[in-house]
Amino acid sequence: MTLTKPKLLGKLLIETALGDFLGDKRIRLLEAIERHGSISQAAKVVPISYKAAWDAIDAMNNIAPEPIVLRAAGGQHGGGTQLTAFGRRLIAIYRALELEQQAALEKLTIHLNNITDLDIAGFRQMLRRMSMKTSARNQFAGSVTAIREGIVDSEVTIRLNPELELTAIVTRDSAENLNLAVGSDIMAFVKASSILLVIEDKARISARNRFTGKIVNIHQGSVNAEVTLELGRHALTAVITLDSVKSMGLTAGQSVTAVFKASSVFLATTN
Repeated sequence: MTLTKPKLLGKLLIETALGDFLGDKRIRLLEAIERHGSISQAAKVVPISYKAAWDAIDAMNNIAPEPIVLRAAGGQHGGGTQLTAFGRRLIAIYRALELEQQAALEKLTIHLNNITDLDIAGFRQMLRRMSMKTSARNQFAGSVTAIREGIVDSEVTIRLNPELELTAIVTRDSAENLNLAVGSDIMAFVKASSILLVIEDKARISARNRFTGKIVNIHQGSVNAEVTLELGRHALTAVITLDSVKSMGLTAGQSVTAVFKASSVFLATTN
């Protein structure tokens, strides 16, 4: 029996530090939004769940230097969502890179027969290590605007956009290992379970970070719920109990304040 020579095929994935940014599924989602003007319709085309589509849009808008999608909340049937010019440029760039990637893989296929079984196993292990991701639900790209050093810890202020800053507390050793300096590009991560929601912005809570926004989505599970707030072009998701959702009377369109401690933020450099 003659064995068919192996051929390398791949899908392009553009990553930021420790997190996916743009891949085939997200590109198809953006293209479907451009065609249909609706998140719910675009989600069916991909296909992915309506919630997964919103999560992907939040993640992309949080990391991108400019808004990719202009969202108009409209419940399960969409709300006239559309791509920005920047979003359309991203699609064009991705598709061009995809063509170049496949051309490179076809050239690499020629040399594949020289790789031993042991080399392939090692290569697969390396790919698995490279694909590790953070479990934090909220990921933000920004730049360091201030560092206040203490005896043990350092307080790091990060600007996400002209109107939005957050504060992180890291050890001095961590700050040195990350080579943090004013002007450094940085990724900030916050677990959704570390975020509290309060209705009164003046509530007396010691958490350093406070962000007031409008609820754009509440996804209810059997015990907990994911509540997503719109903070300008950024989004922030908190996980709270269903009992809390009911007792606070949370609904889409309501203004609430998300608070979390500076120690709940962890950082990664992009260099």
